[in-house]
Amino acid sequence: RTGQLCSRSRLAPKCVRDLWVNLLLVPATKTSPPMSGAGSQRFRSTSSAQGFSELARERSKTVTSFYNQSAIDVSAEKASVRLTLATLLYSGKSPDGHHILSSAKYLHKELPVRIAHRIKGFRSLPFIIGCNPTILQVHELYIRAYHMLSDFPQITDQEAEARFCKLVQQLLDDHKDVVTNLAQGFKECRRHIQDETIIRNFLDTTLCSRLGIRMLATHHLALHEDNPDFVGIICRRLSPKKIIEKWVDFARRLCEHQYGNSPRVRINGHVVARFPFIPLPLDYILPELLKNAMRATMESHLDTPYNVPDVVVTIANNDIDFVIRISDRGGGIPHNIIEKVMDYHFSTAEESAQDPRMNNIFNTITNSGNQSNPMHGFGFGLPTSRAYAEYLGGSLSVQSMQGIGTDVYLRLRHIDGKGESFRV
Repeated sequence: RTGQLCSRSRLAPKCVRDLWVNLLLVPATKTSPPMSGAGSQRFRSTSSAQGFSELARERSKTVTSFYNQSAIDVSAEKASVRLTLATLLYSGKSPDGHHILSSAKYLHKELPVRIAHRIKGFRSLPFIIGCNPTILQVHELYIRAYHMLSDFPQITDQEAEARFCKLVQQLLDDHKDVVTNLAQGFKECRRHIQDETIIRNFLDTTLCSRLGIRMLATHHLALHEDNPDFVGIICRRLSPKKIIEKWVDFARRLCEHQYGNSPRVRINGHVVARFPFIPLPLDYILPELLKNAMRATMESHLDTPYNVPDVVVTIANNDIDFVIRISDRGGGIPHNIIEKVMDYHFSTAEESAQDPRMNNIFNTITNSGNQSNPMHGFGFGLPTSRAYAEYLGGSLSVQSMQGIGTDVYLRLRHIDGKGESFRV
């Protein structure tokens, strides 16, 4: 019967799906809901006298919300209010802290709407994929976050804003592994994926929305910090060269740990350029691109690991945007996979296992925090970086010369307000 239910997922009524989700999520210790009247005691579990843990109570509340989501339905129909970074940059600071209260009120109203949009996205997944336990866990996190934000009272003073900050920080911590869990969940149910376009659109939208939410939330928390070089998370005079150097050091340490050596990295072009920008998205994208370039270089020179070509990073800055090109001499991307490197969950792990000298690249995952871990086999690194770049009004493109190497171009728009900019 389970197989029949899953095979008819497109025809299954919403109530059936919600009941099935409820059965999947209810903990083993859950009891039937108490009933009113004298007969209610007959339906109580004998273990209820011991009570439930706080986690069990929260989970029970969350499970209920899977099939009682009228508030989420209403929020999901509202349009989100996206702000340009120029607006955030030039909003200024007020001595009485009014700018912080205004930011908190905006987040308090905006975050539930954006989270409701994501919950709607989870509902739209094919039934059997949406029922994957790992994906359900992420779905549940979003529902729980929605209720916690919606239940928070109106923010009218600094005391309420301080409590709201604690809630926002708690939710950031709770959701730090969402990208990893999504990658794992889709990998587990990959054989059930019949339409790659649906999954790509879902992941593009979900990951970019998550980036936007984290940028707004982190920006608000950072408004409390007294840093003359920053307005929230916006650096007034960001140096691309310095942020590249930071992630070069990180990637080289990983590379040396795995291969015993790492390529030298040369940075050229507009190395003295400085302009307002947010480091956060670069902290997601740059380590992935640098790790890919170093891995390709080392694995294409296994016979001479201590005599490998340099990786060259070029910075180009102009009035409209800036470009970071990462060039390696790692042999390029084979013809048979060049069209697939932008797809989620494509990994060269199998090919590499057959031939360790084959270009084992583009199978790393963008981690959820500001530090990227050397996780392989998910195939999220490049497609996620592409999605982030496009969300930021830019692009990420790959040019490969098979037999020579690969150039990756990251192009991002300026946020100084002089030209059209992206909205968060």
